[in-house]
Amino acid sequence: MNSLDRCDTELAIVGAGPAGLSAAVEAARHGVQTTIVDENARPGGQLFKQIHKFFGSHRHSAGVRGFRIGEQLLEQIEELRVEVALNTVAYGFFEGNMLGLYRDGRVSALRARKVILATGAIEKPLCFRGWTLPGVMGAGAVQTMINLHGVLPGTRVLMVGSGNVGLIVSYQLIQAGAKVAALVEALPEISGWNVHAAKLRRLGVPIHLSHTILEAGGSEGVERAVIGELDSSCRTVEASKRELKVDLVCIAVGLRPLVELAELAGCRLDYLAPLGGFLPVHDEGMRTSRPDVYVAGDIAGIEEASTAMEEGKLAGATAARALGKLDDAAYQERAREIQASLHELRLGSFGEGRLKCKEQIVDRYREVCQPGANA
Repeated sequence: MNSLDRCDTELAIVGAGPAGLSAAVEAARHGVQTTIVDENARPGGQLFKQIHKFFGSHRHSAGVRGFRIGEQLLEQIEELRVEVALNTVAYGFFEGNMLGLYRDGRVSALRARKVILATGAIEKPLCFRGWTLPGVMGAGAVQTMINLHGVLPGTRVLMVGSGNVGLIVSYQLIQAGAKVAALVEALPEISGWNVHAAKLRRLGVPIHLSHTILEAGGSEGVERAVIGELDSSCRTVEASKRELKVDLVCIAVGLRPLVELAELAGCRLDYLAPLGGFLPVHDEGMRTSRPDVYVAGDIAGIEEASTAMEEGKLAGATAARALGKLDDAAYQERAREIQASLHELRLGSFGEGRLKCKEQIVDRYREVCQPGANA
């Protein structure tokens, strides 16, 4: 992997997480000159925080730990001679598919024929009394500390949120030596996969549904937290309030797509709450309303890393076809293969709900973009 030392490329990919790396591998395999830009010091994104084994089938890397998948992707992009610019912020999108870049105090530009935005997502905050105390942290920050840096940020934890992130990070905290005093979920049911929740229950972690955190307290940092039950109108049941002795409150209440660069590119956005909020409308091949711009991963809707990688492959293949590196017959065969894999993943334990959400985004694309436009 080389640092960025030129100003033009056939395909620029913003984001070196699971979606961006997968897109780069797919495109480069078809002969596309590819450059990845990422603001972090190391490529791989969330994969290197994921020490658990993936689920699904063999083609979804079932049984392989996330960081191992990250290592495999990095080996592939090096073999394919994909150029990677790290510690580089893509701060703007200008006319002519030109990305404004900032690195080491210097501003530069990268012009590309096609661009894939794989910018990921950001954690949603949760406001409550005491939420600014040291010891109130997002689940992503906690996962970074324990899995990347070997630092345990607390010994008694209240986890807020029962999505896959909350469930998995709870288990990883226990593996690291912490005690999860409780997990609270505002909804009346678990939001993530039951296989993860079952692990916590077997370890004796209390999971309180229709509950939330009401307050965190302490002199210089978190020393306690108050939780309470919510009624059907989301009002606190006063008699249910109780205090827990904790020194870490971990917030895992969801993510929202990072769409700022897509907005600067002029991509049409739409709002779809089940997928995280505003996201770029796109077609079946991940092309946005701006024909030269594609999306993949959490920017296209909050899902799992496995789904992000498949979307990255699809965006990479679609961009390769648009660049004349892949003929229509070969593209259609490859796209069908990837879309079948996506269909299998999205059915999973969430039924048809996620499939319908993605179909809504594609339908919206058809409404706002020219029918039959070529990639």
